[in-house]
Amino acid sequence: MMDDRRGTNTNKAQNISVQNREKMQITGVDNVVSFDDETVILETSMGLLTIKGQELHINKLNLDDGNVSIDGELISITYSDRSGIIGKSGGFLSRMFR
Repeated sequence: MMDDRRGTNTNKAQNISVQNREKMQITGVDNVVSFDDETVILETSMGLLTIKGQELHINKLNLDDGNVSIDGELISITYSDRSGIIGKSGGFLSRMFR
């Protein structure tokens, strides 16, 4: 079932577990939008999830089950609507080069 407000799949539950700001387990992940050693952006059942930190590594990725495990120094975890990155104006890259 789709939630019209966010365009998200509301059938999949989401859980986030953080251990000592060094390890993170996330369920309810639909897709990895982008990642590098400082930022991981995940498309989840609750919207876009942006994880910022240092020396971030995706250790486990199973999109069939919706599970992701991330290690590194976690600084922030932020939810946003999908339109924040994938907007009507042609996407993230087109907005950067205006």
